[in-house]
Order: sequence, then structure tokens, then C-alpha cells
Amino acid sequence: MQYKTSTFQKAHLKLTLLFFTLLITNFMACKSSLEDDLVPVDEQKSETALTADDLDATSAKGSYHLKGYTLKEVFDFPIGAAVVYERLRQPLYANTLKREFSRVSSESNFKFKYLQPEEGKFDWEKADGIVDFALKNNMQVHGHTLLWANDGTYPAWLRNKKGGPEVFDKIMKDHITTVLKHYKGKIQSWDVINESLTPSGKYVDNIFLRKLGPDYIYKAFKYAREADPNVKLFINDFSLEYAGKKLKRYLAMADELAERGVKMDGIAFQMHTVLRITMPQVEKSFKMVADKGLLVYLSEFDVALRHNMPKTFPLTDFLARQQGQKYKEIVKTPQVVIPKRQQFGITTWGVGDKDSYFNRGYKDFDRDHPLLFNVEYKAKWAYRGFIEAGLGRRNKLF
Repeated sequence: MQYKTSTFQKAHLKLTLLFFTLLITNFMACKSSLEDDLVPVDEQKSETALTADDLDATSAKGSYHLKGYTLKEVFDFPIGAAVVYERLRQPLYANTLKREFSRVSSESNFKFKYLQPEEGKFDWEKADGIVDFALKNNMQVHGHTLLWANDGTYPAWLRNKKGGPEVFDKIMKDHITTVLKHYKGKIQSWDVINESLTPSGKYVDNIFLRKLGPDYIYKAFKYAREADPNVKLFINDFSLEYAGKKLKRYLAMADELAERGVKMDGIAFQMHTVLRITMPQVEKSFKMVADKGLLVYLSEFDVALRHNMPKTFPLTDFLARQQGQKYKEIVKTPQVVIPKRQQFGITTWGVGDKDSYFNRGYKDFDRDHPLLFNVEYKAKWAYRGFIEAGLGRRNKLF
């Protein structure tokens, strides 16, 4: 009996060792396959993943591109980036946009104080420049934003304006109507109002709320719809992905507008998010909007790494892979929980870490590393995670 037990134990040990050997071999094969697609492009070889003929060759060195694919080719919905007019003259910035993206919005150039810096006088130069760039490169345009519930985003003449509700109603209507008609047929969608509610679902104080009351939101949507009946109209805000009171209030607002004959087409989730966000709450928030029949748009997406980090810090491989995995999880989510007809697209807030708003004023652009491309516009693990979500790959990057 002792002999039989010993023999059995030896056989069990051999099977266990064989199992782990096969497991490790399989893991290494998968890892090798992953790395084969992702290895930095060797500048001495002609094999690259880049398709834009005019891309500066130096941008390929060290880039983690997925061979044979670009963002705009992988997804069924538009992939966009928020841009700044002046940067369109920078070759790496512009070429990355042209190669990877199918939609642009603007960080600031469409906002009230830049379009109408003086009462009744519109400055179209920079906003037109962005639209012209998009049209030339077969891109869609999302307008951000007609109004922002923040007095600091309005020009001095408006902040200092005297008058009653009729005066401010006319100012708002004239601005919205002029902008929408100027870009009719060129801009497919607009954020009508940006950040109009607090986290608790209360109205954010701003000049139009003080002068017109909460009805200013209804009026803004009404004037926009009248100016361009075919454009898609959104509310845009942050922290909606937590499925809290703010999101619930916006959903109720969509119903209220509809009852008054004005359509809100969708809700734009800014999605300035972090590594520690959990997917169940993101899934829940997306589904809440989709269940209302509204479009879901990720409008200012980035994944910050700053939590518990020093003032400036390098992007380590450890952090880069974590970020790539988080991008993959988030990008995959709307494809799973939102019907295709309601997937309006994803836009990142900037193109590369060099132009991220986190890094303004930091000479080495190292206060954070939130975007898909690094300071040299080379693709990061974040890019890999993003594009793999579009391809439906299930392997983990970290």
C-alpha cells in the first residue's frame, strides 16, 4: 500500500509539473505574440505601422503602434481629439491627427469669449482654421461649446453688461444662432452647455442663470435646434461616469426638454478619469443614458496617473501598462453596453502628453502622462490598450 501511494504521488507530481510547464510556455508564447506586434519600430527597417505618407519619420522611432492598424480604421464610430488651432502648424501634431483620428473638437477656440470677444463682433479665424483642417482631411467636427456655466469663460463685455432678462435672452439667442448658422453643414454636433450642474445636481451659478433662471438651458437648446435642425445637441459634463445625482438630473432634464418640444440628442461624458475607477459604475452610467434612447459620447477622455505621485514624475513601464489596461477596459465598455446606433464616439482631450492641459507650464511636460501619445507623439501602451479594445482582443496588457 505504501508503494502504491508513493507511485501515485510521483505520478501526480509529474502531472503537476507538466501542467505548469505548459502554462508557462503558453504564457510566454502569448507574451511574445503581444510584443511582436508592439515592439518599437526599428529606424533601420522599412517595416512600420504608419500609413500617412507625410508623417515625419522620427515619430516612428520607439512608437508602440499596432502593425497594420490606426485608430480611425479600427472603430465603427469616430475617434477624435480636442485640438488647439496654433498646434495644427506643428508637423508631428498635425500628422498624428491626420493619421489616427476621424473627428476633431476644440479645447477653447469655439468658446463664447473667443468667438465673440466684443459685443456683436465675431472672430472666426481660429475656429474656421480648425474646421478647414477637418474638412480637408475628411474629419468630422464636434463644437465645444456654445455656453459654459462659468462666468470666467465669458468676455468682459458680457460679464459687465447691464440689463434685464430680455437683454440677456437676446444676447444668448443671437450668439447661438449666429454660430450655428455660420457652421451649418460643417459641424455635425455641439455641446450646447458645458458643466451646468454641481455634483449634487444643483444648477451652477453663472450669468445666464442669474438673468434668465433655470429656463436658460431650455432656451439654449431651443435656439440651437432652430438654427440648425439637423445638428446633434449634447450636454457635456465631468464625473458623470459615477452614475450619481448629476447624471440622474441630466436624464430628467432630457425628458423635460422633450416634453416642451426640444430634443437633447445625447449626453457627453468628459471622462477625465483615473486608474482607480471601477468598471461597474462606468457600465451603469453608460447604460442609464442608453436606456433613455440618448447618444453616448466620451468627449474629453484621458486617464490621469497623478494620484499619490510627486509634483513631476516619469512614465515607468509599470505605470504605462496599467494605463494601457485601463484605457482598454474603458473603451471596451461602451461597445458592450451601448447599442451601436447610440455610440457617438470617443474624443481624447488633446493628442499627446505634450499638449495635455495637465502639463501646461511644465517645461518637461511631466506633471502627468494622461494621453495616447507621449511628448514626441509616439504611441504609448495607452494607445495599444485603446486600439485593442476596438479589435475585441481579450488579452491583458498588465
